[in-house]
Amino acid sequence: MSYLDNIRTFVRVYELGSMSAAGRDLRISPAVTSSRISQLEDHLSVRLFQRTTRSLTPTEQGKAFYSGACEILESVDNAEAQVVSITDNPKGALFVAAPLGVGRRLIAPQVPAFLKAYPEVSVRLRLTDRKVDLTTEGLDLAFFLGQPEDSNLRIRKIADVERVLCAAPDYIATRGNPVSGEALVSDRHECLNLRFPGAPEFQWRLMTPEGPKRFAVTGRYESDDGDVLIDWALAGQGIVLKPIFEVADHLRAGRLVPVATATPPEPIQMACLFTHRKRQDPKTRLFMDFVIDRISKDVRDSGML
Repeated sequence: MSYLDNIRTFVRVYELGSMSAAGRDLRISPAVTSSRISQLEDHLSVRLFQRTTRSLTPTEQGKAFYSGACEILESVDNAEAQVVSITDNPKGALFVAAPLGVGRRLIAPQVPAFLKAYPEVSVRLRLTDRKVDLTTEGLDLAFFLGQPEDSNLRIRKIADVERVLCAAPDYIATRGNPVSGEALVSDRHECLNLRFPGAPEFQWRLMTPEGPKRFAVTGRYESDDGDVLIDWALAGQGIVLKPIFEVADHLRAGRLVPVATATPPEPIQMACLFTHRKRQDPKTRLFMDFVIDRISKDVRDSGML
């Protein structure tokens, strides 16, 4: 398997553009990463990367080898997947991404039961509210809220999730309860916004009598962590837009109160992204089926939709 390991290492170095990043992704040391690339170069009698102290760039030979290397790995993965599907004994690491709220409240609670059912599988769950790239980040699948931007990926819809605009009673006592999106803008309410590199401008898409409309809200608070926004809302610092399942307990307890109810947010799609190749991996398919079935039940049973 050493030659295949070298090829896998090369692919990740090529995709991530860094020996250290590839090493972290593969959970091997930088020295091992460098050694595998050197072994591969010796075997091929070519230089695959131009290295300097500050950069690593693929050579023409490296660019040519990358395409074939991906095909080799895909063929091996598909062959292994066929064997596993026959023996019904999935194994190996599964790399999964999800938004913070979805991951903490819906995905993570399902992992122990899945691993108990499939003891030779390990799950590496990455939680982030930024958009992820399945290919460059080495992910098998990614749960998300909204619409995907990459049309080359497969999508499996889970549900349309209801959302709510809400604030703490202290905020409402100080600033009032806006009745609509127009009031959010005209009265310059403190809107708590999710912001990460590459995020669009702050606009909340709300339902009006004339149909969906975007409102350019403003606010001094922003974070790349959705749970931080909820904490700020609970502290009376502003209005937050969230899927109901993320704030349901606070709404039931009265810690947060719906606002601008005349123009509620549009529901948002919850779905799972995966590549054509990864769908053939039994453990990827099994994890999707296992988690999605339980998420749908959790959402229905909790009256979240």
